[in-house]
Amino acid sequence: MFKKGDTVVYPHHGAGVIVDMVEQEFQGISRPYYSIRILHNDMSIMVPVDGADKAGIRRVISEPEVEEVIGVLKDDPTGMPKDWNRRVKHNRDKIKTGDVLEIADVVRNLALRDHEKGLSTGEKQMFGKVKRILASELMCAKHIAEEEASCLLDGILAEICTRPRCVS
Repeated sequence: MFKKGDTVVYPHHGAGVIVDMVEQEFQGISRPYYSIRILHNDMSIMVPVDGADKAGIRRVISEPEVEEVIGVLKDDPTGMPKDWNRRVKHNRDKIKTGDVLEIADVVRNLALRDHEKGLSTGEKQMFGKVKRILASELMCAKHIAEEEASCLLDGILAEICTRPRCVS
């Protein structure tokens, strides 16, 4: 259970703050909802308290876990389907898990693919969105500004895209 003021991550939108807990009636049933303000785009969302786990709402990672995320970003790419629409589904499924390491894996793989071969329009949109989601969590975990978190992420991605890699 979260409380007002907690910083959380909503898998499809990124880091946010619980600004309130409110009672809402839906289909004649009153239940408590978290009112969450997503930090990187100022969007507000309402999530039923009893559905927070199913929605993937979780606490922001700790500062030591940031190093693990950076390790995933700097790691070798994982296998992805060759067909672009299968890649999109594969990556969307990873993003849906809400697991920050899976999200970092998607960011790294898309950055490398973009650098080496380019991305489809759908993948470009996904890449931009998932980078913002990851940067918003890094911003909260490291207690830094949004621009600084984006620059940190962009720097790591530039580094991995320009390093020599063995091709098998």
